[in-house]
Amino acid sequence: MLVTVALLKDNITLPEDILQIANNSKRLKCLIKAYFEELEEDSHLYCATVFDTILCWPRTKRGTWATLPCLKELGGIRYDTRQNATRYCQLNGEWDNYTNYNQCHHVAVEDEFELSVELPTIIYYVGYTISLISLLLAVLIFVHFRDLRCLRNTIHANLFTSYIMSALLWMLTLSLQISSPQQGLTECIFLVTIFHYFSLTNFFWMLVEGFYLYVLVIESFSRDRLKFNAYAAIGWGAPAIFVMTWAAAKGIASNSHSLQVAPNNKLEIECTWMRESKIDYIFQVPACMVLVINSIFLSRIMWVLITKLRSATTVETRQYRKASKALLVLTPLLGITYLVVLAGPNDDGIAGYLFAIVRALLLSTQGLSVSLWYCFLNFEVRLALRNRFARWKDQRNIQRSQSHRQSLRYV
Repeated sequence: MLVTVALLKDNITLPEDILQIANNSKRLKCLIKAYFEELEEDSHLYCATVFDTILCWPRTKRGTWATLPCLKELGGIRYDTRQNATRYCQLNGEWDNYTNYNQCHHVAVEDEFELSVELPTIIYYVGYTISLISLLLAVLIFVHFRDLRCLRNTIHANLFTSYIMSALLWMLTLSLQISSPQQGLTECIFLVTIFHYFSLTNFFWMLVEGFYLYVLVIESFSRDRLKFNAYAAIGWGAPAIFVMTWAAAKGIASNSHSLQVAPNNKLEIECTWMRESKIDYIFQVPACMVLVINSIFLSRIMWVLITKLRSATTVETRQYRKASKALLVLTPLLGITYLVVLAGPNDDGIAGYLFAIVRALLLSTQGLSVSLWYCFLNFEVRLALRNRFARWKDQRNIQRSQSHRQSLRYV
């Protein structure tokens, strides 16, 4: 059945189900309102009605500010509706990219624990703390024990270092946002850029892990040709190129609206570098390509181990198999965690809440997973720790026996 809606000068007919959806969707209501307003003759004198994913901004005269009360609730958080949000309609009839929600403060409710906000944050902090402790212990083990010093473990240590830095920067950025939400633009740009760099190094050092194992198993004739400097250029150098390119593009795109003029004639600083945009593909695409390349390396390595080396029982072959198992676990893990960062439900219901918890668990425990597979579950590491503990016990027993003998002399 069709329902006739008479608006303005024209009669527009819309299906009844479309109108029902419009009643339940702020965005669709806003779009329909904007469509009808475009039919007016003086529409060129205004900024058109637009939805900014939070509020529907009505059409506003050029060169003036639009003011709306703050939203009542978003993502389980209540806001003070006595305050207002503002947005500027430029003289050319285009809305400014920046919406000023600085006056929309969170309203604390007594005896109410907001799980949708608190629990994922707690999981992030706990997970990153556990990962940091495990990664630091793993790096100390590789550095301290001389019999573990080799090119393979040096690559592991660099991978751990990249995870340590990305975890520290995440915790630092969040702590600064909580303690001083109005932080300077320069500090925000620096932290966001460095965080993206070390996050990308995680993927490229995993690529180094896969490439190193590929060279050992398949291209064994060229293993002596590649030194650590070549691997370091891939792990630390390649991400720097992509992130610097991203920073240059982001700076050009964000330069026009980094500073905003509020109605009280004060400058409001917004870190537009934290906004998601198509420019982010500059470092997102290389990360995806790394996962694809590592998957190719892994398939070739597993094929060789299954077909050619399955009957071999040498120590070197067993090490290849164990390293391949670690890569087999960690490469899909990185792929899953990266996909949950790129895409996920946007609703504020139970699905979005559960997704936020799963994402927090996966992202914050990446460092723990890497340190477990490449260090604490490694046979060489466990053997080195057992030998050191045995030597420590022997030395302690010798010292006890010597002290006992000395005490008997004076009896």
